Amino acid sequence: MARLLTVLLNWRTPDMTLRAAEAALAAMQGIEGALVIVDNDSGDGSFERLSAEVTARGWDQGRQQVRVLQSGHNGGFGAGNNFGIRAGLPGGERPDYVYLLNSDAFPAKDAIHALLDHLEAHPQTGLAGSFIHGPEGEPHRTAFRFPSIASEFEGQIRFGPVSRLLRRWIVAQPIPERTIRVDWLAGASLMMRSKVLDEIGLFDESFFLYFEETDLCRRAALAGWPTDYVVESRVAHIGSASTGMKTWGRIPQFWLDSRLHYFTKNHGRLYAAGATLATVAAGALWRLRLLIQRKNRGDPPRYLRDLAAHHLRHAFRPMGRAQPRNTLHPTRQGHKT
Repeated sequence: MARLLTVLLNWRTPDMTLRAAEAALAAMQGIEGALVIVDNDSGDGSFERLSAEVTARGWDQGRQQVRVLQSGHNGGFGAGNNFGIRAGLPGGERPDYVYLLNSDAFPAKDAIHALLDHLEAHPQTGLAGSFIHGPEGEPHRTAFRFPSIASEFEGQIRFGPVSRLLRRWIVAQPIPERTIRVDWLAGASLMMRSKVLDEIGLFDESFFLYFEETDLCRRAALAGWPTDYVVESRVAHIGSASTGMKTWGRIPQFWLDSRLHYFTKNHGRLYAAGATLATVAAGALWRLRLLIQRKNRGDPPRYLRDLAAHHLRHAFRPMGRAQPRNTLHPTRQGHKT
C-alpha cells in the first residue's frame, strides 16, 4: 500500500489550521501515512496551541499520526513545506507521495483518495492537484499555463482582440470540467511523487511567497513529470488567510522578488527584462484607455512604477540560493534546525 505524508503549514492561523487538519484526517481514512503540521515560526503561541490540541484530541496516537513541528525560521511557503517534507513519516520512513494542504483549505472526504488514485493509475504523471472552490462552492481558477512575455503583455493590456490573438499564452485557464493536463497548479491542494522530488529537488527557497509552485511544476515538466488537474478531488479554500493578498494596498516586495526570480532563473536576465517591459508597455496602454473609459484599473496603486523600479534595482543581483538536493533524507528534529 502506498504511503502518504500530508504537510500542513501554519502561520498565525492555529484555529483554521486545526480545522484543515481535521478535514485532512477524515479524508485520509484508509490511507497509510501521517500528517505533519509545521508552524512557520509564527511567534504568537501557535506552536504551543497546536501541540496541545493535537495531544488533547488524541491525534498523536491515531492511525494517521499527527506531529506538530516548529520550523524555527519563517523562510516562506516553500521553506516551511520543505521542512515538513524532510521530516518524513514517523520513525523516519519514506513516503511514496507527499500531499501539501493549505491551512485555509478543507478537502472533501474523497478528495485525497482521488489524487492518490489518479497518481497510482497514471505512473507517468508527477503531480496532481484538486478542483478548488470557495466556501459557498464558487469555483476558483487554479489551473494555469507557465508565465511568459506574451502572457505578461496580455494580462496587462486587457483588450479582447489581443487576448484572442494570445489565447495560447494566457496563464489562467478556464475552469476545467474534466481531469486534464496543465502546466502548473496552485499549491493549496497538491500531491507529488517522492521520486519526482528526489529527481528535481524540493521547493526553491529563494521564493518567499508566490511562484514557488510554478517553478516546481516547471522543473518537474522539464524532467518528464507533468502535472494533472483532477476534477474529482474537491477542496474548499478560503484564500489569502495568511498572506492578506485581498487587502494589499501596494504590491509587496516579496511578490516582486519572486516574480523577478522566476523569470530570471528559468529564462535568463534578458527574457526577464522583456517580461517586465511587456508588462509596463501594456499597462501604460491600458491606462491610456482609462482616460476615456470608466473602468476599474485592476492593479494595486503604483503597480507599474513599483514593478519597473524593482526590476531596475534588482535585475543584476546574484541569483538566489541553490536548489536543495538529497531532499527526502528525514530529520528527527521537532524544533529548530
